[in-house]
Amino acid sequence: MNLFPKKHENYSGVLIAVEGLDGSGKSTQIHLLKRWLELEGYKVYFTEWNSSVAIKPATRKAKKRQLLTPTTFSLIHCTDFADRYERQIWPLLRAGYIVLSDRYIYTALARDSVRKCDPGWVKRLYSFAVHPTITFYFHVPLDVALHRILDGRTSLKYHEAGMDMQLSDSPVESFKIFQGMVYEEYNKLVEEYDMIMIDATQHVEDQQEQVRRIITEKIDLPRFKWRFSK
Repeated sequence: MNLFPKKHENYSGVLIAVEGLDGSGKSTQIHLLKRWLELEGYKVYFTEWNSSVAIKPATRKAKKRQLLTPTTFSLIHCTDFADRYERQIWPLLRAGYIVLSDRYIYTALARDSVRKCDPGWVKRLYSFAVHPTITFYFHVPLDVALHRILDGRTSLKYHEAGMDMQLSDSPVESFKIFQGMVYEEYNKLVEEYDMIMIDATQHVEDQQEQVRRIITEKIDLPRFKWRFSK
């Protein structure tokens, strides 16, 4: 099944997405990338998962009251994404921006599948979305990711720990099981959607250098420079 329809291919911008487990360092890397592109004078827009101004308050309230079934969990995150996509991502791609996305629809494909939503159904939910120009997957061994998240944390959020799946009565143990299941799903998606894998155990600077080099090689960056008339 083709997740991304061809009818959306006619736009002048580029979309760069990052994916990876919690604790992989993907957010650090995309923020470093954003800062670099801005300082170099490129037209850049940043968006992140579950951040719609219109939808996020409802999502937060539903999560707090533990009202979300796997299906409603999937639908409310898709609604958040659709709102950002229609208002921000797609218009800015058409306007010729470099759009940076901290997590994209692959987050939904991985997590919703783990929550036993039908993968084909989830793909159809997001079939309106364009394929990223580049998707970086920050790969880190599961034990390293878990250590980064759990080290110094006093508590885990209910859905973050996968407690809604009744994997364990212990939030920490549930989190470990849940992240392991998400890890397996990501391993499938990396190959299926031709993501570029970055070794997230490297130094932050080395990862960023690699990301910038790949982007420079694959994207004609000069055409995204701000042009100011004299």
